[in-house]
Amino acid sequence: MAGHNKWSKIKRDKGVNDAKRGAVFTKIGNQIAIAARAGTDPAMNPALALAMEKARQANMPNANVQRAIDRVSDKNAAVLEEITYEGMGPGGVGIIIETATDNKNRTFPEVRNALAKNGGRIADAGSVMFQFARKGVIVVAATGEDALLTILDAGAEDASEEDGEIIVYTDQKELSQVRTAIVAASLEVKDAELQYIGNASIEIADEETAAKLMKVLDALDELDDVVSVHTNADITAEV
Repeated sequence: MAGHNKWSKIKRDKGVNDAKRGAVFTKIGNQIAIAARAGTDPAMNPALALAMEKARQANMPNANVQRAIDRVSDKNAAVLEEITYEGMGPGGVGIIIETATDNKNRTFPEVRNALAKNGGRIADAGSVMFQFARKGVIVVAATGEDALLTILDAGAEDASEEDGEIIVYTDQKELSQVRTAIVAASLEVKDAELQYIGNASIEIADEETAAKLMKVLDALDELDDVVSVHTNADITAEV
């Protein structure tokens, strides 16, 4: 399945470093606040449970997590809105930018400028999205055929071994269920989230183009209102 690539791994590794500065806490806090709208009990709200697990993996303080959940009942808290933007990057790749914002009049110009200043451009709604599918993606710290078979038995649509890990794809509605089954099989889950996965990859083998694309993706990812950035690029060049 297309979609898991060098950017995905860099983004996960980058998150660990960002957590030390607290930048990622804001992003995860927004995800928790939005997920909590469907219920503040993680046992009854799989989306909230996944967001809270991401917070735990990032060593986010429990007080921060609780404050994010409490935003649901705080009438004075700014209302967050989920907005997804589409863009094009160097090499003709598609980019999906997920945001959580209390001021879309601030967020849209920031996203547009991050693209334009780094060799990309904003795209019309729907002109890029059709190239992607919404999937659950689970990263498992395991290798070998036995682990792969266990994961597929847990209900995964697809799974492949990459760089000493197994990347698992699920139907978006079954992400939490499959993750729970994998954990129950005594396998370590390093990450689990919904992603936009390219229906087909666009290979970026040229180092200059790859460097430009990484610059665009980094610029977007560093925006406070951006929750997640996805691309259909398969970056094979060294960057």
